[in-house]
Amino acid sequence: MNNNKLLGAVFLSLAASIWGGMFVVVKLVVSTVPPVELVWLRYIIAIIVLLIISRIQRDQWKVNKRDLILIFIIGLVGNAISIVAQETGTWLSSAQTGAVITSATPTFMLFFGFIILKERLDSVKVTSIIMATIGVIMIVGVNLTGTHILLGTFSLIIAAITWALMSVLIKLLSSNYNSIQVTILSTGVAIALLTPYIISHHQVMATIPFGSPRVFLSLLYLGVISTALAFVMWNKGLRLMNAASSGLFFLFQPIVGTLLGYIFLKEPLSVGFLIGFILIIASVWVSIRFAK
Repeated sequence: MNNNKLLGAVFLSLAASIWGGMFVVVKLVVSTVPPVELVWLRYIIAIIVLLIISRIQRDQWKVNKRDLILIFIIGLVGNAISIVAQETGTWLSSAQTGAVITSATPTFMLFFGFIILKERLDSVKVTSIIMATIGVIMIVGVNLTGTHILLGTFSLIIAAITWALMSVLIKLLSSNYNSIQVTILSTGVAIALLTPYIISHHQVMATIPFGSPRVFLSLLYLGVISTALAFVMWNKGLRLMNAASSGLFFLFQPIVGTLLGYIFLKEPLSVGFLIGFILIIASVWVSIRFAK
C-alpha cells in the first residue's frame, strides 16, 4: 500500500467513524430540533470554524468560473439534499434502518464512478462491495422498525444515492482547491439553499432551547466534529483513493454506531457483529491491496 492510499484510508476511516456517532446524536436531538433546522444550524457552526481555520493557514482563494456549476451541484446534492434526507430518515425510522440502507452508498459510488469517472469495474471492486454489504447486514440485521417507516426508508435511500453522487463529483473539482475550501464552498451553497426555508419557518427557531446542554452539545458535535472536521477528512480521503475503494470506508459508520449503542445504550453485541466486522475489514483490505 503506497503512502497516499494509507493516508486516504486513515482520513476516510476517521470521517466515517465520526458519522457513526452522529446517528446517536441526531436521534437524541432531532425531536427537539427538526431536521432542516438541525442541518442549517450545524452548517452555520461548521462554516464559521472552517473559515477561521482557512484564515489561520492563509489559504489562497481563487474560484474558477468553470467550477461554479459543479460546486453548486455538490452543495445541493451532498450538503443539502443528502444530509436533510439522512436526518429525516433517521428521525422517522431507526438507527438500525439507517445503517442498513446507507450501506448501499458504496455500491452507488461504484456505479457513479463507472458512469462519471470511467473507473473500470473489476472483480476486486465488485467482490469487496459484496463482502462489505453482507458484513453490514450481519451487524445491524434487517429488521426495519420505527414510525412512518416507508417515508423514513425512502428518505434514507435518497440520502445514500445523493451522498454517493456527491462523493464522486468532488473528484472532478479542480486541484486548485484544498479539502477545507471544497467543504466551505459546498457548505455555503447548502446554507444559501436552506436559508429561505429557515426564514419562512422562523417561529420554529424561536422554540429551540439552545440553553439546554443536550441541544448545545449536540449542535457542537454535529457542527464542529461531524461537519467541519469529518467533511474535510472525507473530501481529503476522496482525493487520495478511487471512488469504489473510498465508498467502502463509509461502512465503518454502522460499526461505530453499533459499538456506541453497546457502550452508551447497553445494547447487546451479537455473533453477527463479529462476523460482519471481520467481513467489512476484509473487504477494505481486499479493495486496497488488490486494486489496480
